[in-house]
Order: sequence, then C-alpha cells, then structure tokens
Amino acid sequence: MSENHEQELFQITADQVTVEVTDTSTGRVFRRTFPIDYLETSAIVRLRGEDLQGNPSEIVFYTSFGKQKLADLTGKGIDYDPCGTHTE
Repeated sequence: MSENHEQELFQITADQVTVEVTDTSTGRVFRRTFPIDYLETSAIVRLRGEDLQGNPSEIVFYTSFGKQKLADLTGKGIDYDPCGTHTE
C-alpha cells in the first residue's frame, strides 16, 4: 500500500471509452465516446461491445507480459527453472 493507503490497482474497468483523434489533413482534434466495455490488466486490453446487428463483439490486445504468459502456458515459452528444483 502507498502512504495515502490507496488500494493497489490490478485492473482498470469502464463501461464506455472515449477516443481522441487528430485528423492528419486538417490537424483538427475529434473526441467521441462509445458504449464499449473496457478491461485492462497487466496481460491484456479487452474491448467488448456489439456489432450493428446487436451481436456481441470483442477484441483483445495482449501486452508483452501477456504474450509471454500465454507462450508459457501453451508450452512454447523459454524453458527455465525459476526455483531451481526442476532440473534433472
């Protein structure tokens, strides 16, 4: 815990997302808010919403940490023994 006793942040969640873009030809800045569920952890950023027909739609971006964990879980990561007790 920090000095001001705030709880550590392990994930960020929101039920809407605001996108800000700068038009390349005019330099004008545009902001739009969308009803998209947002989840961010140390491993992923996930955006979840609906398509034009109302069907669920989701996209997940993996962080470098998340990609390494996924590789480790599927047996494609680097072979290492973090505690030194699994060597032959």
